[in-house]
Amino acid sequence: MRGESERQATMMQGVTPDGFVPKDHPLRRIKPLADSALRRMSPLFDEIYADNGRPSIPPEHLLKASRSMAFYTVHSERQFCDQLRCNLLFKWFLDLNVEDEPSHPTTFTKNRERLLEADAARVLLKEVVKEGRRRRLLSADHFTVDGTLLDA
Repeated sequence: MRGESERQATMMQGVTPDGFVPKDHPLRRIKPLADSALRRMSPLFDEIYADNGRPSIPPEHLLKASRSMAFYTVHSERQFCDQLRCNLLFKWFLDLNVEDEPSHPTTFTKNRERLLEADAARVLLKEVVKEGRRRRLLSADHFTVDGTLLDA
């Protein structure tokens, strides 16, 4: 017998993005490193953001969004904001709630210059590497890739 598809009903539920991210997902190991590094960068963020005026998107969100875009080959801020609307993995990584709306893509453009001038991306990478060393997650092993074997 053929089943019938039922229309989805809206209901109030207590769900968070964390419940949708598998316990063994690789980002679960990366997120604590990034969060720890970003906490240590708080004095830098305090320096480059004014004490008064209209609240901005947290710089932590912008930097973590940039990492997500690199990890998942998202080609533009506009595409990322579109995906953030429905991708619970991205919402979880950025510490957003299920119902939170994504920022407008121009937010990246307007705030990128400030973060670049403060060299925030370099500082973040340095902090993540330092945290990785502290947790003994780095290795001196290396490998070489022959680029001639890769298709363009």
